[in-house]
Amino acid sequence: MRHLAASLSRVARHGLRLGAGEGTWYDSGMQTNPKTWTADARALPTNTPLSAEEVLEKIKAAAGDDFLDGSLAPREEADSGDPAAQVRCRFRGPALRRVVEALLVPQYPHLSVIAAVDCGETIELPYVFALFSGAGHDAAGSSPDARRSCEVRVIATAVVPTSDPVIDTISDLVPGALFSEREKQEMIGVKVKGIPDPRRLFLPDDVPEGVYPWRKDETGIPPEMVRELWKTGRGVADGAAPPEA
Repeated sequence: MRHLAASLSRVARHGLRLGAGEGTWYDSGMQTNPKTWTADARALPTNTPLSAEEVLEKIKAAAGDDFLDGSLAPREEADSGDPAAQVRCRFRGPALRRVVEALLVPQYPHLSVIAAVDCGETIELPYVFALFSGAGHDAAGSSPDARRSCEVRVIATAVVPTSDPVIDTISDLVPGALFSEREKQEMIGVKVKGIPDPRRLFLPDDVPEGVYPWRKDETGIPPEMVRELWKTGRGVADGAAPPEA
């Protein structure tokens, strides 16, 4: 029992090794925070918040010639109405890892979601991050307003051509991205280079390869695969009605 207690204590203090390779560990209590024991990564992220303008400039510098456009806007919180800063930007796919690495430095970000939109000639992949969501506690006092005033939402959109939709994985930088990356592969047909686990998440085995439900072109769901269950009459007796013509 003493050995078990000592092991649990070490996990609580230092995090649990996940077999990601020698020299890699994950901070306990953090959603996705890999820290590597290399000379280049000894300076860990700090809690020093940046303004939305500074975050956008960091992204521009990281993306370089691949930067397409960006903007700043206030964001109204749906639950409280308190304003928070929002950064929106778009860049070509090859810049994704450089942008994410730039966001890791001020404070390790929370990845909320990776979305995907078929825009015709391109596919856009918005990566939604929250930065400095807890930094206000240290930087500007302990009040809720101070904490919210430091938060910056970043919607960093990688743009890839529909004819060759390839993007690099960021799962080695943000391990929590893996499930969203798997979803984008099967649902919209974006090939994620370097993904450690390419298995499907949602589609059943009888959906053929090369069919992507979120696509708007010929690779989307073909008409013969659409099952209009309302025509079977199931559920009508329970009050469910078929769609109007």
